[in-house]
Amino acid sequence: MEGENYNYGSKDVVKAAIMIALTNDREEERELKKKLAAKGIKTVAVDYGGEFINSVMKIVERAVVSSKREGVIAESHNEEGAVAGAAREALSQIMTKAMGLNVGGKIGVARFGEHISVAVFFGIGLLHLNEVAIGTGHRVV
Repeated sequence: MEGENYNYGSKDVVKAAIMIALTNDREEERELKKKLAAKGIKTVAVDYGGEFINSVMKIVERAVVSSKREGVIAESHNEEGAVAGAAREALSQIMTKAMGLNVGGKIGVARFGEHISVAVFFGIGLLHLNEVAIGTGHRVV
């Protein structure tokens, strides 16, 4: 990612969402969030765990609610819909691996201007036999 006057596009915003979803703890998350904010990219991350099929709508809801709470999006129909759509797209990319299994990890949301991206980074599986997957979605508001 370039300097502060750079006009970030969809690829940059997706990268920011993945980066925030990959943070190991709240401190690392805060530091990255601060660095990205200095570049004009708003981000939020939220942890999630549970059985995949029963959790799809909860994951989408968490992405939307946390985005509104942290000021990544405004409380408007089109911005909430953009996050929900991007979250559903991200989940659809990992669905075949996660069907019927437990997932645990982090949801990351990033925004710059009209670009909004959601990344889901999950361990998928049973006990310690996890598969790891990342799904991403992007929308323009």
